[in-house]
Amino acid sequence: MSPRPSAPLDLLDLDSALSEEERQIRAVVRQLVDDRVRPHVAGWYEDGQVPARELAREFGKLGLLGMHLTGYGCAGASAVAYGLACLELEAGDSGLRSLVSVQGSLAMYAIWRYGSEEQKQRWLPSMATGEAIGCFGLTEPDHGSDPASMATRARRDGDDWVLTGGKMWITNAPVADVGVIWARTEDGVRGFAVPMDTPGVSAREIRHKMSLRASVTGEIVLDDVRLPADALLPDAVGLKAPLSCLTEARHGIVWGALGAARDCLETALAYAGTRTQFGRPLAGFQLTQAKLADMTVELQKGYLLALHLGRLADAGRLRPEQVSVGKLNNVREALAIARECRTILGANGISGEYPVMRHANNLESVLTYEGTSEIHQLVIGQKLTGINAFG
Repeated sequence: MSPRPSAPLDLLDLDSALSEEERQIRAVVRQLVDDRVRPHVAGWYEDGQVPARELAREFGKLGLLGMHLTGYGCAGASAVAYGLACLELEAGDSGLRSLVSVQGSLAMYAIWRYGSEEQKQRWLPSMATGEAIGCFGLTEPDHGSDPASMATRARRDGDDWVLTGGKMWITNAPVADVGVIWARTEDGVRGFAVPMDTPGVSAREIRHKMSLRASVTGEIVLDDVRLPADALLPDAVGLKAPLSCLTEARHGIVWGALGAARDCLETALAYAGTRTQFGRPLAGFQLTQAKLADMTVELQKGYLLALHLGRLADAGRLRPEQVSVGKLNNVREALAIARECRTILGANGISGEYPVMRHANNLESVLTYEGTSEIHQLVIGQKLTGINAFG
């Protein structure tokens, strides 16, 4: 597959670092986004409504759900291929990448990595096709960056478990069929595969968001939810289990944020070439060229970082603090690029006819979910100094 016509942004010829298969996967996802997402996403965002179930089935047909997992109907693709898919999805909208990321890297990965064979057989094949949607219940109303302080409890009652508590800001929750819910037990934090139609489980959609409006977000309430013993994820013991799932998802974010940045930069570059002020196009002014140059350099650096981390992941050598470097840098720089592109478009930058403000608003959420910038700075700081500065 040849590079797209906007190859000027590929200053360093980074396409040459990809295999033919990786370029083909990228092209297929890009075409899906062009055909299925771009014509509608501005309306979804403005309305705060997205056809999540319909899109999940379409993503499933292409093998995008849990695509980096093996078996159970999953594609078994490389980490780099998964990253490229995330990049293209987020070039459409961060909310669409969030749907795929939460489904595959959080809910499906948790069951795939920590679940019983029965749980895997029950959930993963239908989740891979998008017929079943999953969510990941870790964050709580009062416990975001400090999941160790979670208030949700699971207690034994005979052979059953009874869960009580609540989760907040949970992507996919209002449309989910299964929730991977994390709760404190007498033996520490444990994970449960909870059918969302279980009595006592309710999911309220969170409305009036100013960001990620093309994404379904909810609050989960667990009111003495009785589950059989086999709902417990047998191998998920301690807080390291949900944190490992977050590491999986953050790798997708490292790539995805670049998609939003690229879409903004392509928009600004095209706009600057056609918008005339003072008798010449905006692209002919030195200050505009300086902005475009600096943003392209940061985009290329971020891509090199993502590609390196993807290759490490495929070699089985990716460490959590390395993912923190990627998430911290790439989301921070993507948001800066979106804001700078908005200035090039002037007043048109806030119009829904252009994607720039939508991407900028979405990236404000991406900046703080699955680990705020401060949390990732502390992860890196602890690795550098050997001192835990959390709390």
